[in-house]
Amino acid sequence: MCESCDIKFGTRGDKAQLEEGNLFAPKFDDNGLITAIAQDHQTGKILMVAFMNEVALKKTIECGEAVYFSRSRQKLWHKGEESGNVQKIKAIYTDCDQDALVMEVEQIGNAACHVGYNSCFYRKIDGAVDGTVALTTTETEKVFDPKEVYGKK
Repeated sequence: MCESCDIKFGTRGDKAQLEEGNLFAPKFDDNGLITAIAQDHQTGKILMVAFMNEVALKKTIECGEAVYFSRSRQKLWHKGEESGNVQKIKAIYTDCDQDALVMEVEQIGNAACHVGYNSCFYRKIDGAVDGTVALTTTETEKVFDPKEVYGKK
């Protein structure tokens, strides 16, 4: 993972500067995180949603590969560090008030999901079973076996 982080973000100014200015001044939430959506740069398919803290976002910009902040592990997570399924950054977009990101990525290894599917969005809401909302799996094959890649976690 990149070691240096010389990147500086702009200061959050007035509404006009945030919405139409040319300085990136991301708004992190009360936990110091910003939502980051990874999208396949060729197909437009949403691959995953994760979070970044300031350090992860700076490392992502500087290194050109996705680095997230794992809320469950409370540490930086360079996507693919264990699985080899790295996300190469092609473009990063921010929304109008700079509190969410969409990243166009080249998904190396063809699996963004730790469950082994191409996308974390491998199920859709589809009807109900005994009054409870049901899910249908939309991806039929896993790209890898999580037990082989991650062991018994």
